[in-house]
Amino acid sequence: MKPPDRPDFFARHRELLERAVAATASRRHWTPYPESPSRSAYGEDAARDGEVAFQKRLATHFALPGHPGEGVVAATETSPYGFPLDITYPRVTPDEAVAAAKAATGPWRDAGPDTRAGVAAEILARLNAASFEIAHAVQHTTGQAFVMAFQAGGPHAQDRGLEAVAYAWAEQKRHPGTARWSKPQRKSGPLVMDKKFTAVGRGVSLLVACNTFPTWNGYPGLFASLVTGNPVVVKPHPGAVLPLAITVHTAREVLVEAGFDADLVILAAEAPEDRNASVFALHPDVRIIDFTGSTAFGDWLEDNARQAVVHTEKAGLNTVVLDSTDDYRGLLGNLAFSLSLYSGQMCTAPQNLLIPRDGFATDEGTKSADAFADDLSVALDRLLADPARAAGTLGALVNDGVLARLDEAAGLGRTVRASTPVRHPEHPDAVVRTPLVARLEAESDRETYAREWFGPVSFVIGTESTEHSLRLFRETVGEHGALTAAVHSTDEEVLEAAERAALDAGVHLSENLTGQVYVNQSAAFSDFHGSSANPAASATLSDPAFVTGRFTTLQSRRPVPAEESIRV
Repeated sequence: MKPPDRPDFFARHRELLERAVAATASRRHWTPYPESPSRSAYGEDAARDGEVAFQKRLATHFALPGHPGEGVVAATETSPYGFPLDITYPRVTPDEAVAAAKAATGPWRDAGPDTRAGVAAEILARLNAASFEIAHAVQHTTGQAFVMAFQAGGPHAQDRGLEAVAYAWAEQKRHPGTARWSKPQRKSGPLVMDKKFTAVGRGVSLLVACNTFPTWNGYPGLFASLVTGNPVVVKPHPGAVLPLAITVHTAREVLVEAGFDADLVILAAEAPEDRNASVFALHPDVRIIDFTGSTAFGDWLEDNARQAVVHTEKAGLNTVVLDSTDDYRGLLGNLAFSLSLYSGQMCTAPQNLLIPRDGFATDEGTKSADAFADDLSVALDRLLADPARAAGTLGALVNDGVLARLDEAAGLGRTVRASTPVRHPEHPDAVVRTPLVARLEAESDRETYAREWFGPVSFVIGTESTEHSLRLFRETVGEHGALTAAVHSTDEEVLEAAERAALDAGVHLSENLTGQVYVNQSAAFSDFHGSSANPAASATLSDPAFVTGRFTTLQSRRPVPAEESIRV
């Protein structure tokens, strides 16, 4: 129930919510948020206004009215395109943040699923209106090229947020709010009880966001927790605070307009040396954690934050099995783009390309592993030949860790295609690198390819046969996890074997991608992202399991007076 004399955001967005729930069931294409940064979709002045809004944020303090805590977090963000953002943020200690969030919970719980879903939908609507500002914020904290930052940081992230809202809203309404229970008796009137059922959140939710996709990976947990009645503490990566600070500011603004406490959403910015995530994670009142980042810290959370439901997305060995193809040029072009997009700095980017070393059948004849590696190198050269196009595809390296990993990979196996620098036409100080491709052998180089090399690094791995490739795929993904997998084959039996291997390993599979759909992209409302069936994640974005652990349904019941039960 919404507070009196406040906007009825549920009435405003009810049709949208119903369509979102329907989309999760149909799995067909649907989005309410246009992905093109065009004037026709967002208005004549939206692009200019968004850039101006971003520029005004630079070299300022990001104020959050009424935010708990005292003091300031010094500027921590530097654009991968070569300049400091120089933005400071409010400082709040873990105890202050959790106490303020917990104190805000009561009226939000009492409001019910409809009101909470309506408020969440309004927050998303306003974030969508701010997509250009958020795009600049994402570009200059993650290194994504602008168009990708607009899409992945704006509409696509909003899609994932709304998808989580839809699941959370629907699951809480699976049971009726009230029921009258009547049990017939043989020698007297029935036993009659009135029962009330209330969805109650688990408690304070902690969002630990990543550097590369702060909104796309962050919005599902944020909105799933909010709609299920939980306050959320948002702890951004020190290198990518601004996109989530804008999000928190928007959420707090809408919450106040709706008559609720702004502290239902709190920003917990920090300096790199603070390392507050582990302190938050072990706080007894933190009952939900959403984390995207390293395997080491994700595993630590799963092992140690025992008081909380923990949802993680970590690292894995994204694998492509090459058996045969009837569109060799399409396969090469598709893979080249997948390896190049955002310099491979995606949790879904392919790394291990498994191919029989003696060759696989194509429409251009049999291609050995060595020949395929050479052809892939040529396809990458062709894709990235123009510096402006290359910069728009590659973006910039997000941090020095990726560059160091790339330098280390240069000494692995036989380098087929060395990584080379690209001069960005608009940002000469940006660190832009093309993908490195190395040739490895399945038996002798397993220690190398059985770890994740996050960034523009991939391996063409020679195997004994397709059967051997599938066995390696099943073993390495089963042991180390993966977010994506792909197979290329013209043989239906091989495709079926690959599907069985993917089911055994617990990973989502793409088959014969040679066109404009890429293995490292996924569509909200249709594609599932991540899987608790392998070690790379403990949750899926999004499915019912992603939301149901965030709340419980509690009941109260009372007998109906005999005279009233007779009337009934």
